[in-house]
Amino acid sequence: MNLIDYTTFLVSSIVKNAELVKVSSFGSDEGNTILEVIVSDEDKSKVIGKNGVTIKAIKTMVQAYAYIHDLGKVNINVDSF
Repeated sequence: MNLIDYTTFLVSSIVKNAELVKVSSFGSDEGNTILEVIVSDEDKSKVIGKNGVTIKAIKTMVQAYAYIHDLGKVNINVDSF
């Protein structure tokens, strides 16, 4: 399982419209990986959570996965359509 599949699995597990979850990866000039998570508009609040608690937990798990697999730092952006 790669980083995109892992992130997709985590986010899909908590949203109502799992088939609409899209995760894209972008590299930055500093060697960090930027993941853009796109979910439906009604699921965005579930992914972010109250006071950002849920997205912080997802970021922690994804960064731990990246650390274990020696992938460097990862930043996550959440957007909706």
